[in-house]
Amino acid sequence: MTGSDAVMARIGQGIELGHRGEREAARLLFSDLWDEIGASGDPMHRCALAHSMADVQDDVREELLWDLRALEAADLITDERARQAGVIGSASGLYPSLHLNLADAYHRLGDLGRARDHLARGRAAVGALGDDGYGQMIRRGLDRLADRLAASAPDEPPRR
Repeated sequence: MTGSDAVMARIGQGIELGHRGEREAARLLFSDLWDEIGASGDPMHRCALAHSMADVQDDVREELLWDLRALEAADLITDERARQAGVIGSASGLYPSLHLNLADAYHRLGDLGRARDHLARGRAAVGALGDDGYGQMIRRGLDRLADRLAASAPDEPPRR
């Protein structure tokens, strides 16, 4: 993150609120930010904000909507813009976590086909991550989700 990126700094504040258990305060901050940047704002801001907003949702359906917004915005982020925002490596390093979150949300909704699809996409993208703590955390998350999906009935219909 560059020192002059006030939006990323405010997203960081919201993340901290969420980590402290102040989920409602985080949602309010993120909602205000979303209103400010709009659906056509900087894709990096939209991706980071939506990814973070998903984490503080109480309803998995709302979480899924925000995760899908994050993925849509990620497709528009250049490597240069990702570097400016402090992403180590390239913009492709965003995808393993985005797909992990989508796979988890679909799994919790009982949509095992979509969960498996996003798990496969996350695993396919994991090479963009370093072998640091973050990369290891995402890899472990993908492995745990794969185990949970393997234990799920293969023909279980999606819950509505």
